[in-house]
Amino acid sequence: MALKPEPTAPFHSVQHALRVLETVSKHGDGVADAQISRETGLPAEHLTSLLLTLRREGYVEQITDGAYVIGSSLLLLGSGTARRKALEAKLQRSLAQLRDSVGAAVYISRYVDGEVRITQYADGPRTPAVNEWVDFRSSAHASAAGKCLLAQLDLNGRRDHLSRHRTPRLTSRTITNEKVLFSKLDSQPATVPVLDLQEYAVGTVCAAVPLTAGSSAGCLALSLPVEDAHRLRSAADTLNRRAAPVLLSLAL
Repeated sequence: MALKPEPTAPFHSVQHALRVLETVSKHGDGVADAQISRETGLPAEHLTSLLLTLRREGYVEQITDGAYVIGSSLLLLGSGTARRKALEAKLQRSLAQLRDSVGAAVYISRYVDGEVRITQYADGPRTPAVNEWVDFRSSAHASAAGKCLLAQLDLNGRRDHLSRHRTPRLTSRTITNEKVLFSKLDSQPATVPVLDLQEYAVGTVCAAVPLTAGSSAGCLALSLPVEDAHRLRSAADTLNRRAAPVLLSLAL
């Protein structure tokens, strides 16, 4: 299985963030933003926004003279099991903040060993998770997360998936024809959220944006009850804008 080479806006932001973190880590006593700009080649206006995000996420800290040093979030990651647990905890905090920001349940989904998996999610009393009435592994053709993951696969990867998971009609809106499904996936702009307008379940609408880290397909998704469908596009836009910190956690 291969991924389609379609970098997204969050992907580019993460590449820039990793360059900044690499530069800051080389200067143990701190480094000024002007020096970071020179070493990374990033323009000052873009760097200012990026440093603000990295400070908010705890990846860098600003010391008394205004210079930047590596932050507590990176120092706490460590290695091995401790690193994995620290990353999971940070991701969960990021998801909870994102849930509150968009006013919807949010999910991280990955394509692992040929299967769609929800690896982490954040919901709440006022932002309930979608009812998984059909196993997400068997409904990639219908869910926003599933379609977003399939869109990141090449043609052989998609065909392999559908050879193992058919495309049953889950609602009257579900796309069941492979040719139509692939055509829609191919016409989906990489920077535009994938939508599910009651294709997986009657009464639920969803959106997903890609999170491609390395060779693994992933996505960040949200779900809303259909009575809140008028908020879907604005919530999806917020999800897209806030994807970079989540992707950065996955890339570290």
